Amino acid sequence: MKLTKKIAVKEVVVALGVGALVFGSATVNASPEEDLNAFKAYYKQKFPDTPMNDFNNGVYSIDAGSREQWESIEEFPPYEVFVELGEDEWGREFANGKSYASCFGEDVAAIRPRYPHWDVNSAKVITLEGDINKCLKSNGEKPLKWKKGKIAHLAAYISYQARGQKINVIIPDDPKAQEAYEDGKRFFYAKRGQLNLACADCHVYQSGQHIRADLLSPALGHTTGFPVFRAKWSGKSKDGDGFGTLHRRYGGCNKQVRAKPFKAQSDEYRNLEFFHAYMSNGQEINGPAYRK
Repeated sequence: MKLTKKIAVKEVVVALGVGALVFGSATVNASPEEDLNAFKAYYKQKFPDTPMNDFNNGVYSIDAGSREQWESIEEFPPYEVFVELGEDEWGREFANGKSYASCFGEDVAAIRPRYPHWDVNSAKVITLEGDINKCLKSNGEKPLKWKKGKIAHLAAYISYQARGQKINVIIPDDPKAQEAYEDGKRFFYAKRGQLNLACADCHVYQSGQHIRADLLSPALGHTTGFPVFRAKWSGKSKDGDGFGTLHRRYGGCNKQVRAKPFKAQSDEYRNLEFFHAYMSNGQEINGPAYRK
């Protein structure tokens, strides 16, 4: 299905058959670069007082009251302890005498900007968490659980070392890579669950609006702060663990719209991350982060 009609930014059209969103002069069969330019233009118009380089701070970039509270929390950030735990995990030696550095290299600051990326050999999207467990298994170690715990702690340490560097996801000129990107794009814009909502409903069309006491964040810059500490997770988790990965959040979002979540690191969520992260290209990494 192709859509060739061009429309103004205010006339946002969802083509349900392909789950794609049209911004400005971009069409459903737009290139990733055209998608990104339209994405940025949309938020620049929607939130004209927010500098483009500040969208990586989520709702705190668009609401003064929320930002003031957040800046107060950042004086003693609740994620700090998880960065320290991640540093301990990074430094441990495997039974075979090797370590995480054997897989990722000694320069920790160079790791986070490489993810997610397309791998030609496996023909799939590779995530940081995926490579963490690949490293463990290849060295005879037990893999970690995907959504929280040590894998999130390690990702926090790695992300913290990369703060200030910019997201730069590359969609190669490879039909399979393009297909994975388009699959993630369809997921982002497709309605799902009993509430019949898409990721875009909350974080594009209604971004800046309230759902009960929660302010909906813009999707631009979403992936820069993960893993994150969420006050909601801390209050509702049986173990009180408020810290988690991006795929933990994807699963929670699916549950909130009353849809059956996919497994963390499934093809669906990895492809979604591929698209989602690409839509934050140019934004600075500022993980780990605090979110409500």
